[in-house]
Amino acid sequence: MSAYRGRFAPTPSGPLHFGSLVAALASFLDARRAGGEWRLRIEDVDPPRCPAGAADTILRQLEAFGLHWDGPVTWQHDRHDAYAAALERLRGLGLAYPCSCSRKQWRDYPIYPGWCRDGVREPGKPVAWRLRSDLGLRPVVWEDRLFGEQRFDPAALGDVVLRRKDGLWAYQLAVVVDDADQVTTDVVRGFDLLDNTPWQRQLQHALGYPEPRYLHLPLIIGEDGQKLSKQNLAPALPEQDDAVRPLLHAALAALDQAPPRELATAAVEEQLHWAVAHWEIARLRAEAHRQAGSVTP
Repeated sequence: MSAYRGRFAPTPSGPLHFGSLVAALASFLDARRAGGEWRLRIEDVDPPRCPAGAADTILRQLEAFGLHWDGPVTWQHDRHDAYAAALERLRGLGLAYPCSCSRKQWRDYPIYPGWCRDGVREPGKPVAWRLRSDLGLRPVVWEDRLFGEQRFDPAALGDVVLRRKDGLWAYQLAVVVDDADQVTTDVVRGFDLLDNTPWQRQLQHALGYPEPRYLHLPLIIGEDGQKLSKQNLAPALPEQDDAVRPLLHAALAALDQAPPRELATAAVEEQLHWAVAHWEIARLRAEAHRQAGSVTP
């Protein structure tokens, strides 16, 4: 895993917004600064959340901002067999179990209480498949490239779902299998996913996968104090060059890279050339320190 390979993995539940741009840009710059590859994966493992045409819009938006990926696009809807094989391995290791419980049944508990660990509580009902977080790697410790040492007990987070009752694959399993198959060495993503990492490290360890390095980025917060997101109706990124240039400059500023003011009117390629040459993770530390207090391991 010496050669750098990064990735951007959006869910096509809608177009990219400014928060998405910042995450994509950071992962792109980190890969290019290291002389590595930057892959694109469309995480469409949940079709009901993915309207027709959304993925095509994302591809156009990335290209408009000069974020050109290496190799072919990977689509999660093509990856069923790989996920099924991984789940079967976890079953064989005694680390995955069927669960008939509904969220309504355990709503009075902070996490799923593991009622089906020793057998399905309500035989005959549809089942999801969960990870035995109490039997895997514990504690999970890793060094985040920005936030420093992280230490979690996954059992305190609960037995996460690997495959849903409707047969769709869940994010935690899919992302781990995909990162391993793509030989991803570095994951650059938002701080809101930091506490997903313990489950993913557990799965990597159980399945014998390499463990990528992680860099979790400070979140982009809107005027309402909430993370910019599609759920909060963040505006879609433009595709027109005259709107793209200042927004790319704003994204570099949001990453604390201190781009020169005159760069805002420069061509996209010129801005990215400057940004790759000047990419410094250390510039992110002030905002990272502030946001780190919002997650308790």
